[in-house]
Amino acid sequence: MRLEITCDDRLGIAQDVLEILRNYEIDLRGIEVDPKGKIFLNFPELEFKDFQHLMPEIRRIANVKDVKTVAFMPSEREHYEFKLLLNMLPDPILSLDSRGDIDIANDAAQRILGDSGKTLLGSNISHWISGFNLLRWLEKQPQQATVQQISVSGAKYFADLLPIWISDEQAKQNFAGAVMTCKPQPLAEQWQRNVSADAFSQLLGEHSSMKRLIKEASRMAELNVPLLIQGETGVGKELLARACHQASKRAEQPFLAINCAALPDNVAESELFGHGKGSLGPYTEAKKGIFEQANGGTVLLDAVSEMSNGLQAKLLRFIQDGRFRRIGEEQEVTVDVRIICSAQDDLLEQVENGRFREDLFYRLNVLSLHVPPLRERKTDIPLLADQFTVQACQRLGRSLIMVSRAARERLQQYAWPGNVRQLENVLFRSISMAEGDSLDADDLQLPSTSNLADAVTVDLEEGSLDEAVKKFESTILRRLYPSYPSTRQLAKKVGLSHTAVANKLREYGIGKNRKKKPL
Repeated sequence: MRLEITCDDRLGIAQDVLEILRNYEIDLRGIEVDPKGKIFLNFPELEFKDFQHLMPEIRRIANVKDVKTVAFMPSEREHYEFKLLLNMLPDPILSLDSRGDIDIANDAAQRILGDSGKTLLGSNISHWISGFNLLRWLEKQPQQATVQQISVSGAKYFADLLPIWISDEQAKQNFAGAVMTCKPQPLAEQWQRNVSADAFSQLLGEHSSMKRLIKEASRMAELNVPLLIQGETGVGKELLARACHQASKRAEQPFLAINCAALPDNVAESELFGHGKGSLGPYTEAKKGIFEQANGGTVLLDAVSEMSNGLQAKLLRFIQDGRFRRIGEEQEVTVDVRIICSAQDDLLEQVENGRFREDLFYRLNVLSLHVPPLRERKTDIPLLADQFTVQACQRLGRSLIMVSRAARERLQQYAWPGNVRQLENVLFRSISMAEGDSLDADDLQLPSTSNLADAVTVDLEEGSLDEAVKKFESTILRRLYPSYPSTRQLAKKVGLSHTAVANKLREYGIGKNRKKKPL
């Protein structure tokens, strides 16, 4: 029960009110005095017979004008207003005491750090963040605010740390802790001022395999010889090729890319080498090919393994001599371009099977890079998820969405057969459909993945044991192949030799361009 007493200011009036409460043996929970002439009381509910006697007695106190019940104390209203305002803010905000224990956490902070406020409040901040020793900073009782980079479940944030100092009655300053506001790294003003001009800055990743890849690529970018980039679909082979071009001495010259799998053979030859006037029809004009247009720069041949044998032969001669003829012309054209090729991990297998020229393979494979799949560097997923979340929100023109802890865990548990491209598309689709300010695990629209434990139901009543084993084997390989499209990776996964797995894939007709052996 809460009472509001309206009165004129008088020395001892609060004491008179408390005396009446003591006479009625009322357990006072709280009292607040408003400088505008109001006293607020908070005590347990009273029976009606007691309450009807209490009110007249308070009204008879000198200088008391009115007494009435109210729904809340002024401090309670301020608390709920503050909580509502805090939870409306999209950025995680925490209040810490001088020991680093969490006193206040808004909804955004609870979604990022913990599953609920109960597990978060009262715990120490060191349990939730890394990358910066916040406890040591608090021990120094800092006077100035600071901005530090921190890591939360693998995701990077910039933390604005504001120390709290409170003055006592003698105007003495006392250190009371700090308020921490976290901002995703790509949006932070400090990050924008310190964006690296490095050509490889767009290749996000802190996993050792990515650091090694970027280090090797930065060295190879300066060399004026063909470069072969291999990796599964969606890992970012074209992004790496562009970075190599930008880091080379050809950076000021054109970078042109062509997808060899998307064009028929005759069209691809015309696109690459150009054609003379009237060569493709009576009304066609002469056209420069990609190699001429990129003279002095770099050409990326994407999906080079899909190139026909005839086009492979012409490409091989061009790499050897630096000269070629346009379609329908006899005069040779000489250009200076660096060729970068991208292919999936089965290019060597294509050579072994006779579908790709061995001599061209070794010409293209002077320098080679392998981009690791996302499932082999899952510690990079939070960093990539933050980047793609920011980009998606900017493209959709909506306020920043925070990715919850449960959503991050689900992202890291997924196999990602489509790699980085699939992660970007999943986040964009999920964010475009999200209604609130956070992305939870249930909001992620991930294609379902089947469990290998439920992969096969073998019926031994039909067929022999050998047929049942082959059926089981075929189903297992068919389920694993989308996540391990390279036979070498698949062989490593199932513990067989590369040749054995390649033969089984061919026998069961698994994978593109694989024909099942006749029985």
